[in-house]
Amino acid sequence: MLFSPSGVSECFREWEDLEKDYQNIQDTHRLYKQKLEEVTKLQDSCTGAIARQRKKLRELSASLEECREKHPTFKLSPEEVDSIAEIQNSIKDRAEAFAEMDAFLPKKNGLYLTLVLGNVNVTLLNKQSKFAYKDEYEKFKLALTVILFIFSFTCRFLFSYRVLDALFNFLLVWYYCTLTIRESILISNGSRIKGWWVFHHYVSTFLSGVMLTWPEGALYQMFRNQFLGYCLYQSFVQFLQYYYQSGCLYRLRALGERHNMDLTVEGFQSWMWRGLTFLLPFLFFGHFWQLYNSMTLFRMFQLPECKEWQVFMCGCAYMVLFKGNFFTTLGVVYQKYMRNQDKAKGL
Repeated sequence: MLFSPSGVSECFREWEDLEKDYQNIQDTHRLYKQKLEEVTKLQDSCTGAIARQRKKLRELSASLEECREKHPTFKLSPEEVDSIAEIQNSIKDRAEAFAEMDAFLPKKNGLYLTLVLGNVNVTLLNKQSKFAYKDEYEKFKLALTVILFIFSFTCRFLFSYRVLDALFNFLLVWYYCTLTIRESILISNGSRIKGWWVFHHYVSTFLSGVMLTWPEGALYQMFRNQFLGYCLYQSFVQFLQYYYQSGCLYRLRALGERHNMDLTVEGFQSWMWRGLTFLLPFLFFGHFWQLYNSMTLFRMFQLPECKEWQVFMCGCAYMVLFKGNFFTTLGVVYQKYMRNQDKAKGL
């Protein structure tokens, strides 16, 4: 015990001290609630002011474009042309500034978060909380990647039980569902995640759910080893991506070239050209493995003994994953190639 009074008088004195502390706690809590109300009012005021400013900026931008169309450049003085260009650049800069402000203001949840969490405010109010949540998300991905690697290795080479396979697929469903929720929260807090790299987690959730419901049988056993081998390789590549992307992002943030809320992704983005191009062969091999899985399942679906609907649905899901991953990665490579060509022409 921190305090052990030896007499009644000491007990009375301790009670008086506790009463004073209790009064202080009440005053502090009262001040805390008052400040919370003030913060709520400031949030509403700031949100409304930003909405009004955006509306007026859109109207002003449209008016400037109309002026330029009605009054050709040769009828405007050089000062007017420069002023219009300066205002238009400032409008673009202000839009980016408002996006930064929005990351710290409450906003309505998207459809997915509304369905899962309801209309709960998920906006974190300070940078420390945002960074802590982002770092916790990255650690969660790393930990589950290692667990999935070990689990898939166990199912592939050590034990061949349908119950164990079901637990593995259930873990995949839970993992991808959790990722989609956490990524939606991070997007609400300013993380810039490209559309496909979010959507492919929804497809992976669907695929894992279908695999979970696939009953034991000859066709399941026919595809089982190929599926577990793919999961093993995917976990290995995801670990490589996390390890190298996190280091690259840290360097780029230190140089001020990346946003503080940017995340590692299970793919390839433009910022990865600095030191991460060696990952491309691993990624493309994984993409074509998805295509191979899809073609295998479609051939299995044509067999006379095929009665399970899961075969066709899994084939479709793997085909969507292949096309999305392959063409998104190819688009990044093509854009980088075209930029290099433009720079070479400029020189």
